[in-house]
Amino acid sequence: MSTRYFPYLLVLTLFSTYSFADIITTSSPLSIRQTLSSSDGSFELGFFSPNNTSQNHQYLGIWFKRITPRVYVWVANRETPATSLTANLTITSNGTLILLDEKQELLWSSGEKSLLTSNRCHAELLNSGNLVVVDNVTGTYLWQSFDHLTDTMLPLSSLMYDLPNNTRRVLTSWTSNTDPSPGEFLAELTPEVPPQGLVWKGSSPYWRSGPWAETRFSGIPEMDGTYVNPLTMVQDVVNGTGVLTFCALRNFDVSYIKLTPDGSLDIHRSNGGTNGWIKHFEGPRSSCDLYGACGPNGLCIRSISSTTPTCKCLKGFVPKSDDEWSSGNWTRGCVRRTELSSSCQQGKDTSDGFYRVANMKPPDSYELVSFGDAEECRQGCLSNCSCLAFAYIKGIGCLVWNKELLDMVQFSEEGEFLFIRLARSELAGSKRIKILVVSAISLCMFIILGLAAFWCWRYRLKQNGKARVAMVETSEDSWKSSLKLENVSGLTFFEMHTIQTATDNFSISNKLGQGGFGTVYKGKLQDGKEIAIKRLSSSSGEGKEEFMNELKLISKLQHRNLVRLLGYCIEGEEKLLVYEFMVNKSLDTFLFDLKKKLEIDWPKRFNIIQGIARGLVYLHRDSFLRVVHRDLKASNILLDEKMNPKISDFGLARMFQGTQNQDSTGRVFGTLGYMSPEYAWTGTFSEKSDIYSFGVLMLEIITGKEISSFSYGKENKNLLAHAWESWSETGGAGLLDQDIADSESGSVEAVMRCVQISLLCVQHQAMDRPNIKQVVTMLTSTMDLPKPKQPMFVLDTSDEDSLSLKSNDDKDLFSDDENKPVQE
Repeated sequence: MSTRYFPYLLVLTLFSTYSFADIITTSSPLSIRQTLSSSDGSFELGFFSPNNTSQNHQYLGIWFKRITPRVYVWVANRETPATSLTANLTITSNGTLILLDEKQELLWSSGEKSLLTSNRCHAELLNSGNLVVVDNVTGTYLWQSFDHLTDTMLPLSSLMYDLPNNTRRVLTSWTSNTDPSPGEFLAELTPEVPPQGLVWKGSSPYWRSGPWAETRFSGIPEMDGTYVNPLTMVQDVVNGTGVLTFCALRNFDVSYIKLTPDGSLDIHRSNGGTNGWIKHFEGPRSSCDLYGACGPNGLCIRSISSTTPTCKCLKGFVPKSDDEWSSGNWTRGCVRRTELSSSCQQGKDTSDGFYRVANMKPPDSYELVSFGDAEECRQGCLSNCSCLAFAYIKGIGCLVWNKELLDMVQFSEEGEFLFIRLARSELAGSKRIKILVVSAISLCMFIILGLAAFWCWRYRLKQNGKARVAMVETSEDSWKSSLKLENVSGLTFFEMHTIQTATDNFSISNKLGQGGFGTVYKGKLQDGKEIAIKRLSSSSGEGKEEFMNELKLISKLQHRNLVRLLGYCIEGEEKLLVYEFMVNKSLDTFLFDLKKKLEIDWPKRFNIIQGIARGLVYLHRDSFLRVVHRDLKASNILLDEKMNPKISDFGLARMFQGTQNQDSTGRVFGTLGYMSPEYAWTGTFSEKSDIYSFGVLMLEIITGKEISSFSYGKENKNLLAHAWESWSETGGAGLLDQDIADSESGSVEAVMRCVQISLLCVQHQAMDRPNIKQVVTMLTSTMDLPKPKQPMFVLDTSDEDSLSLKSNDDKDLFSDDENKPVQE
């Protein structure tokens, strides 16, 4: 009988040597012959031997599944490989991943402890390549590989530092291409203001990016005006934190950043399949990029083709050692030929001046000072005896240097202007030449301007009747020129005939919704791709400023919980935005529809709440600029095919830079009921304005009732008043939408918790409201919640002269259209 069944047993054995798992649980570990795939098949988790070097050394890692050659993006047991074929990865009941060998000895552990009460969890590999441990009951992520990077960054992962908690997230290279153990190179985000990227070789700096300038690193000339930057930066100077997030390369299926064993920080991209990988960026690119190649006060002239640095001393400086310098040893750099004026130290007017050097990578060890413009920056440096150089950089402001100038590179193009402080005698010769040149140029300009004025006078006499027509004909070119200046490269420009064909000439049957700023249509391109087109009304409040604002914002913002802008169209007075099409349209079409609301039970609603919160974390904290949305409401939350939320409609959004955290406006736009009191009354808005709107939106999601139309009891209480009363009496247990409440008996505690969080968000004083990171922590943990204060809208309004905004019917005070679009 054993002979008879032997072929079947052999087949079963062969298939069991390489099988696939969906999740890892306490009862179903991942063995050395199994793999775990992401749901879309992009990534795979399993055991591997680097470049098939030795089957006796097995590492647990994640790699791209469909693209060759294989690239490993994360490794767990970097220093302790499994040496047998019986190792397995399992998970404990409290959410700790552990890797055990054949003797059940620990090779690696995630080391994370959880405050779980359910003691039920699992591990899964997300489509982003992030390995996560998930609480089965709450859906909370208890641990994720994105918080423990090795040598690679995938889109949505980030480097960070947190000074108060003494934590940082860095990249560490492999020792070699066949050894994943930590190598000698480390890449980090520095806590300077502004921050910069820095690669270390052991304990010595190896390469740096230069300070961050709003949307780029100022020391990387490739990040010019045409570069679509895949990185976003948020630095919170007050709280001592900084986050640099990789947001993927636009127009490519996959991309990643890797710190190689030889210290190169590379960005690779691919469109998938067997086409392989293309190197999109590498740093350092030349010998000049190596840290301090020419020593203090030495300038390296960058050439991509040169294998050795070309060094020279700055004007007014000479080599510290002529013999060393001539032999190619530049490490000791240069010293001043003429010392600075002694009158500065004596408190008198200094006779020093500045020499300008163009196309520069800003030196290291800078300091940011708060001067309003370039001239104030120059005067401030001149009046400070210890200031040796300054630079006024767009996106940063005034940087000064009080120490030796180190790691200076001069590019062939791009770069910044650096002003070096020199003794007046060092500038004398150049000053005489400058006077002659300026005089000659001034004379020429005077003659040219005179001729131009005469020509313009003659021309205007002849062309006066045609001026208005010319203005209309050039409007489109003017728009396109403005767009180029606004840095929206990476978006597709759609011709009007393409849009008309896609929408059947804006057919009423393709109309998705009508809003205060225009109409939204569904369209279908020739390749079958569905799109949504926002056709801005010429009479709407969204003119050039709002249109440019939305383009500039969304072209740079990339997050799974934000709607994706594909392109735009401009023709004459027509302004159109083209978005990805959301199959399930907007949240309000489900939430406030008697039949469709049954499709979103409490788990789906809670997932929507968390997704919106994650999108706000990105806008408020993790994007390259702090963004306040200003019009967060149910109709501006779109839902994809899996009911995941995406925040849309950024026409009213405002950006903040640096430590700025609030602003005011004389034009109050938005939707009454969602607007915070300080914004509605004074036009002052901040992140806390969005928090207020988020709190109202949470109550709508919980109750299934719309803020603008809700009325309860004889006193006609609005939604906030009803929620406050319910929470005060029963903890909010009865607020869950009655149409789904009967099937959600096990979710009462989660609902009550969300009600309390929403009431914390709608407190009258902005300072009392939590920030978005605190909100996310409240949603994903079991921590005790503070008690909310009574919302302003709930106060007694029996006095007709009361300033309370209890009434939701005063819509004529505001400019926003009452109609809500179902798709942006």
